[in-house]
Amino acid sequence: MTTAIFWFTLDLRLRDLPGLAAAMRQYDQVVPVFILDQSDPWFFGGASQWWLDHSLEKLSADIAAQGGQLILRRGDTLPCLRQMILQTGAVAVHFSRAYEPWLAAKQQQVFHTLAAEGIACKRYGGRLLLEPELILNQQGKPFQVFTPYYKRCLKILDLPPDAPMPKPRWHNHKLPGERLQDWNLLPTKPNWATGFDAWEPGEAGAHKSLREAVTKRVASYSSLRDRPAIEGTSRLSPHLHFGEISPRDIWHSISHSRTLAAGAGEPFLRQLIWREFSFYLLHHWPGIPEYAFKPAFEHFPWTRNAKALKAWQKGQTGYPIVDAGMRELWHTGWMHNRVRMIVASFLTKHLQLHWREGAAWFWDTLVDADLANNTAGWQWVAGCGADAAPYFRIFNPVLQGRSSTRTAPMCAPGYRNWRGCQRNTSTNPGSRRALFWSRSEWNWVKPTLRPLWITNLRGKPPWQPTHRSSGRSITDIQIGLHGAAQADHMGLQGLHLTLNI
Repeated sequence: MTTAIFWFTLDLRLRDLPGLAAAMRQYDQVVPVFILDQSDPWFFGGASQWWLDHSLEKLSADIAAQGGQLILRRGDTLPCLRQMILQTGAVAVHFSRAYEPWLAAKQQQVFHTLAAEGIACKRYGGRLLLEPELILNQQGKPFQVFTPYYKRCLKILDLPPDAPMPKPRWHNHKLPGERLQDWNLLPTKPNWATGFDAWEPGEAGAHKSLREAVTKRVASYSSLRDRPAIEGTSRLSPHLHFGEISPRDIWHSISHSRTLAAGAGEPFLRQLIWREFSFYLLHHWPGIPEYAFKPAFEHFPWTRNAKALKAWQKGQTGYPIVDAGMRELWHTGWMHNRVRMIVASFLTKHLQLHWREGAAWFWDTLVDADLANNTAGWQWVAGCGADAAPYFRIFNPVLQGRSSTRTAPMCAPGYRNWRGCQRNTSTNPGSRRALFWSRSEWNWVKPTLRPLWITNLRGKPPWQPTHRSSGRSITDIQIGLHGAAQADHMGLQGLHLTLNI
């Protein structure tokens, strides 16, 4: 009887999982394992740990319902897998391909080491629609702009429906493993995740969200996605990040839906390709979580202001749309994409704080914190990322807030009061609306932070390096200290960047 191990990573599902399906077909029994490797420099943030705990609990229950046992191990990945091989007599290890630099390198290490020991290691796709190596420009180089990348993807995209899942062949002998509760992934003292209860992690919750998106969200997505006061997005992003649903399942469900008019799903599907673009950039430029995609921005004179950073994190800037979004983030682990761009612009272009400060805070507080999308989104807003043109684009927090609250007395759904912050109690305290800044409050809210503003002035920027000439130069910019914005440089035409679709 032959045995294979399936190593779960960010693919916590059973349906449309090529590596698992192949193991079920090729071997007599499969041992499912998840390894919590805390040596990862991009280990799960606090909110993501909450989601991981619940997702693993659901995956374990799904496997148990089929007669199997999800084995949980903690420690360095390679020794854990070696121990599993000795305990089970496994002759193969299957896993889904990773694109995050550290995890991809770990998979390479596992592959070469175990292959040298006679263990068949097989890596499969499943997290993306298209592998990054398949998409190059006419010069054979990676794209750096989204639109030509998108057009190229549409030309070569061919997604056959996923094959039916083979009959489960789980290893049915009890094996030693750790208890999920012993990992202490959930907050206790204090329990800051009380507002996360609206989420439903797990594969069943992911497909429930997809069904609701197809029937209630996708048709109006292009017109409602930029309105934070309305639930116009699918909230599939954490499910996608943890691999509880495949992008192929989402693509097929929308493109083959009988309830959507022809072409109605295209704006939504475009965002799936934007997600692919973020992974594509991370694959070809693996240093971007730490360094600017545009090298000239490494010389940008970011400020250091702990007081301003803390005010931004706590939602105490005095700008209602910024504060609403930051409090929503803390309370629910999520923020509407439009508001993500507004608060990111405020941090980087008003306060002149480094985009990595914001990315780190999002990493710890978002349930959908994704290295590829988080990095690409922050660099785009900061002006130093791929396709970030013009780099001096600014979201005016006053005009953006007024526009966002034009049709409802709220800025961002779902946030609760942070200790020390006052909330609007002009409406029924028991209703959701009691948690938001009402539109009338715009007349009296006084900003507590003076914004640093980037203005498009002529002249060579003082931080432009003189010894680098490769690539496009960043020019025509100076740093100025100003009061409130005079114009909304961004308007409402921004790309839907950080993918909370």
